[in-house]
Amino acid sequence: MHRVLIVDDASTVRLYYREVLTSPDLLLDEAVNGLEALEKALSMPYDLYLVDVNMPTMDGYRFLAELRGHTEMKQAPAIMISTESATHDAQAAYRAGANLYLVKPVRPEELTLNTRLLLGAPL
Repeated sequence: MHRVLIVDDASTVRLYYREVLTSPDLLLDEAVNGLEALEKALSMPYDLYLVDVNMPTMDGYRFLAELRGHTEMKQAPAIMISTESATHDAQAAYRAGANLYLVKPVRPEELTLNTRLLLGAPL
C-alpha cells in the first residue's frame, strides 16, 4: 500500500486526482494548503506528494522546501502540478524539491503513469 497526499486548495482538483488515482494499492489523503500538508506529513509520512503551486497560507514551493528540510522526508517523491507553464516556474519547483513538474490540466493517463513510476508501483 502506497500513501499519497494530494495538496491543492481547489476541492474540484482534489476530487479529480482522487477519481483518477483510486486504486486498491493507493491510500489517498488530502490537504488544502501547504501548512496542512506539512502537519500531516510530519505526523505520518507519505510515499508521494502531489502539490499545487498557488495556495493560501503556504504555497507549494514553500511546502516542498520545508518538507525537504526534514531528513526523513528528503527522499519521498513529489510531483508539482500548476497552471504556470513558464520554464522559470518548473525550475523553481525543482529547486524547491520537486521530482517532476506537470502543467494543468493533467491528462488522467499522464497523472497515473507518473504517479506509478515515482512510486515504483506496477503500471
